[in-house]
Amino acid sequence: MIARDGSGCVAPSRADSSIEASPGAGISPSLRGRRTLEVIRRRVSPYEDAKDDQNRVNAVEFEEVPMATQDSPSLYDRLGGVYSIATVMDDFIDRIMVDPRLNANPRVDEAHHRISPAGFKYLVTEMVCWATGGPQKYTGRSMKDSHQHLLITATEWEAFLDDLQQTLDKFAVPQAEQAEIKAIVASTRADIVV
Repeated sequence: MIARDGSGCVAPSRADSSIEASPGAGISPSLRGRRTLEVIRRRVSPYEDAKDDQNRVNAVEFEEVPMATQDSPSLYDRLGGVYSIATVMDDFIDRIMVDPRLNANPRVDEAHHRISPAGFKYLVTEMVCWATGGPQKYTGRSMKDSHQHLLITATEWEAFLDDLQQTLDKFAVPQAEQAEIKAIVASTRADIVV
């Protein structure tokens, strides 16, 4: 959980953040924030259950990360809700918008100069809140529709993940919550990286 300290900065609380995994059968609005890795994997790995070996090779594999159960607080709640998430996403978007490793891709650079940072921050915050179990509904385009034309490489993806790590570390997000955030982000890789 993230809480504001006296300085107005977002900092982690010392609350117990241990969680247990529970099996899931698919994504539904009632499961947001209580998803298991199995649910995330099925959502983004359509080839996982493929009958032929060629499609199975294309399946995305994820490290098993315990997710919140029905009886534990959602990741959204443990992160401190919309205000804390928005503060962290504000820093993250500022970081990726000027990262020379990302802007070396002329398509990414053009997009970073074409879109409104405020609107981009809004949509990313909305998506993170939704994906972590908050009451918000993501209203933006799909990850594939938003990123396919940018021709993002694996190297650029790694730079993006490094920026995410720097932001999570800056705000001292606890390791258990970091692992869940990273699993959610990793679930989008297949739709973003060429």
